[in-house]
Amino acid sequence: MEFDNDRIIRPVNKIEITGWIILCLMNPLVNWWSIFHEYLKAHPTPIVLDLLVIIIINMLFLPAYVLYARFIVSKFLFRKRYILFALLSIGFFLVIQSLFFAICSIVLTIHDLTPPEFNYVSHSYGTFIREGLWIIINMLFAGVICFIREAMTKDDSMAILQKENNFYKLRYLRAQLNPHFLFNTLNSIYSLSLQKSDKAPEAVVKLADVMRYLIYECNEDRISLNKEIDFIRNYIEIEKIRFKADIRFTVEGDTEGIMIEPFLFISFIENGFKHALDNTEIEPFIYITIKVKPGEIVLNVLNNTNIDLETQAKRIHGKGISGSKSLLELLYPAAYTLDIIQTDKDERQESKVRLKNAKDRLETLYPDAHTLDVILKNNVFTVSLIIKPQAA
Repeated sequence: MEFDNDRIIRPVNKIEITGWIILCLMNPLVNWWSIFHEYLKAHPTPIVLDLLVIIIINMLFLPAYVLYARFIVSKFLFRKRYILFALLSIGFFLVIQSLFFAICSIVLTIHDLTPPEFNYVSHSYGTFIREGLWIIINMLFAGVICFIREAMTKDDSMAILQKENNFYKLRYLRAQLNPHFLFNTLNSIYSLSLQKSDKAPEAVVKLADVMRYLIYECNEDRISLNKEIDFIRNYIEIEKIRFKADIRFTVEGDTEGIMIEPFLFISFIENGFKHALDNTEIEPFIYITIKVKPGEIVLNVLNNTNIDLETQAKRIHGKGISGSKSLLELLYPAAYTLDIIQTDKDERQESKVRLKNAKDRLETLYPDAHTLDVILKNNVFTVSLIIKPQAA
């Protein structure tokens, strides 16, 4: 019997065990009616005793049918060795038929119920045919059990391989995000040091908090939303030190007891800063909101920009955003669309770009529906992400 890591019987084994139990229950009833009933009806004995004897007999044959399913069917039929399978099946049938009638003869002799003519050859032809057909049915039933077990085992193996593949893919994508984020943060602090800014030490302290998160926190599969929010705050504080912009970060709703994937939001926030701070014509702004609603989390990133749609599309394909989208696809397998929409100020022209690489991080851990919208309208860039996380 196989067990998983939690010591729970796997579904494939539950079905197999159920099949063998059904076989054990059917055989005594059929055999009692077809063999013993013919003689015991003339020599009354307790039915319970009869059934007990027959159950013991059938229990003796159960290992033989298990062996037939696990060895003959599995090793020969499934491997397309049909001739050997046919020969072994015929031999198995003859052996079981002979053993069955031999045991029946012994039992009836012990009960002193065996007529003189009872033997393997001269026994009732009709009973012989019935028992032969029933043995064939048992062999077919054993084959069906083996077929179901084989199919479910393959499905389980594929599921395990897929789970392992997703696990390593998530690790790989997260490993891509961490250096990318760290490089951008170090670049911000480097700019401050070149300016000999008094804010550089404060930025280094914030970076230390960020590094602590990178090293000790984000190695878990899921972390609390509060830790991710603290991490985002530290990043935003570093950007506030570096740039003069209208930066606002708000959190709405109860964040306690909510678990999410690390680095789920940061690339979208980084992307917002990149768009806003590239704006040289007007004062940049970036408004970030995380709203916790019953059963879902909503991230909104709103910033102004003067970058055209083509450049926006190229940036969305960058490592940070594409990595986050890949992770989202693995974590949230529900189908979704990602559109970039740019509308001119006169609202007469609209274009869309369908991004194909947004489908790698939404696929493993959260099966519920989600939406991710990226909209560029009137030189205002908006990212809206809605997910349905698991409770702690």
